[in-house]
Amino acid sequence: MCTPPHRRDVGAYVLGVLGAADAFRFEEHLEGCSRCAGGVVELGGVTAVLERYARLTPPGVDPVVRADPRLVLRAAEALAAGRRRTRRRRLAVAAAVVVLAAGTPFAVPGGERGGGRWTGADRGSGMTAVVTTGAREWGTDVGLEVAGAPDPGVCSLVAVGRDGDEETVATWSWGGVGAAPLRVRGGAALRPGAIARFEVRTAQGRPLLRLTR
Repeated sequence: MCTPPHRRDVGAYVLGVLGAADAFRFEEHLEGCSRCAGGVVELGGVTAVLERYARLTPPGVDPVVRADPRLVLRAAEALAAGRRRTRRRRLAVAAAVVVLAAGTPFAVPGGERGGGRWTGADRGSGMTAVVTTGAREWGTDVGLEVAGAPDPGVCSLVAVGRDGDEETVATWSWGGVGAAPLRVRGGAALRPGAIARFEVRTAQGRPLLRLTR
């Protein structure tokens, strides 16, 4: 059950301020709560904007009280643009995330039209993934096959544009070492030709795997 304390902990979890025990309990809750998992992914975009703001702040300048106001304006504009893209994607893709049991090879219908294939593997963790894309009138249809995630929790597939823009394509709960491979379906407003790569990340935004052509 999703309670007000759980909703409150979403922001604290994304910002990394929960204690180890509280974070562990919250991750257990995430495995069965799509509402909180969605909140973690949405706030992950805010975290990315704040991290970019900190990186752009000159050395020796306090990023909170003395940074150039133009950086704050650009961060706010980036966040607003991300929310607009999310709304467009929800309207264009009725089911942005569908997690299927492992089975026959995954194929994106129409993938031959402007589509592509991205692969990635991490020898250290044993994690592997394949992304197949197909062009659509609303953007890009995306299919993901992933296996071998090192730790249990919520993961996300993120499309990174050639201009550095990012879109969360899909999210899912992972059982950790020994869990069966998964097939995930999602969509992006980015066109196939505008996508530079895909990344699998934790709910906190930590990269697990980079997928390239």
